[in-house]
Amino acid sequence: MIQRFLNYVEIRTKIASLLPFLLGLTYVLYTYKKVDIRNTLLFFTSMLSFDMATTALNNYIDVKANGKILEFSQRTAKQILYFLLILAILLGLALVFYTGVIVLVLGALCFGVGIFYTFGPVPISRMPLGEIFSGLFMGLFIPFLVVFINAPEASLIYFTFTNWLLQVSFNILDLLKLGVVTIPAITGIANIMLANNICDLDDDVKVNRFTLPYYTGVKNALNIFAALYYLGFAATIIMVMLGLVPIYGLIAIVGLIPIHKNISKFRKQQSKTKTFPLSVQNLVISLVPIIIILTIGTILN
Repeated sequence: MIQRFLNYVEIRTKIASLLPFLLGLTYVLYTYKKVDIRNTLLFFTSMLSFDMATTALNNYIDVKANGKILEFSQRTAKQILYFLLILAILLGLALVFYTGVIVLVLGALCFGVGIFYTFGPVPISRMPLGEIFSGLFMGLFIPFLVVFINAPEASLIYFTFTNWLLQVSFNILDLLKLGVVTIPAITGIANIMLANNICDLDDDVKVNRFTLPYYTGVKNALNIFAALYYLGFAATIIMVMLGLVPIYGLIAIVGLIPIHKNISKFRKQQSKTKTFPLSVQNLVISLVPIIIILTIGTILN
């Protein structure tokens, strides 16, 4: 039963949300020297529940679209989907209670994108926007929310409401710093989606699913795939230059060697079973060293 559930929600794919979460957590510990355990646990559980719910929704829709076989009956699969979705919403509302309206707005935006990514008359996943949405909403918004719910007040975004006057303020410098730190996560996650769409291009066209590689062509899509990884490593160098991570963070650049080899392998063959997993491997190579470096920096400080 448990194994079937884990297969249904594709638990192995949750590394794409776990790593950005850990990136945000280690960054807030290194930068602000504090973490709210209650808020962090609420966010993590809500995030994971919603991630599993969107995967379950995608698999459930595939049953009707192309006859995919589920691990459960359709009734049980739907019940699991509703349970995960309701759990994510309830935990999210609890987090809003402790943190405020900004989390409500951003959380609602993430929920909306997550649902309409695979659901609705024109799902996002069927357009050439999947890479942008997945990269931003998983690679940027997850670390941002982790930092926001843990950082001191007025560190990123804050607002005041007095005498019917609403004022929203942005700490531009801290927002830009966090933005730089999240670039490897944004590019790595976008590339998982891009690699998936490249591998599935022929099958997607047959079901009127026109993703980015359809419009750019495979050759240009592969160039974008490579460029995004190089952008992520350029951001790592900028992190060190700006003091956002310790100087020994330059060690993370060594990861460019295996990633360059993986890029070459993917250029030669685009296979869902043989080379697509390289994009997931590349995300790990890109983010885990930064997470470890921030952890070491926190301990030494």
